[in-house]
Amino acid sequence: MSVHDHHASTAHDGRDTLARTLAMATGAVFLLVGIAGFIPGITTDYDTMEFAGHESRAELLGIFQVSVLHNIVHLLFGVAGLALARKATTAIAYLVAGGIIYLVLWIYGLLVGHGSDANFVPLNDADNWLHLVLAIGMVGMGLVGQRALRGDVGSQTPM
Repeated sequence: MSVHDHHASTAHDGRDTLARTLAMATGAVFLLVGIAGFIPGITTDYDTMEFAGHESRAELLGIFQVSVLHNIVHLLFGVAGLALARKATTAIAYLVAGGIIYLVLWIYGLLVGHGSDANFVPLNDADNWLHLVLAIGMVGMGLVGQRALRGDVGSQTPM
């Protein structure tokens, strides 16, 4: 049986590697960010951290407002990325769905006042704009991974 009989679902042709690598790297970054959010010094005003809510003054790298809940979400996103990176199709789904979730979070962050009880994650302006970048980046990586899996990368003709 040749590699072509399996099409893009096998690792033999290497087309699944890009999506899996992108999801694994993204998951690893989320995991590190989640851990860093629990380390005093890396997270400023650590002693003010709340479980959730906008009262938390703790900021990752002194920039991004975090809470215990916010850090746990990062840890879960990281674990999900590493787990779903085992197959190209699930890696692509993780990147695209994760990007869409961050797009929704960006919109939510723009609509909800920072002092509002609805800002339970919590989110500040830096978080909001990072979420937009994450949304674009994750969806983009998912689409690039999908194209690589289909074998479209490098074989495109100019429009």
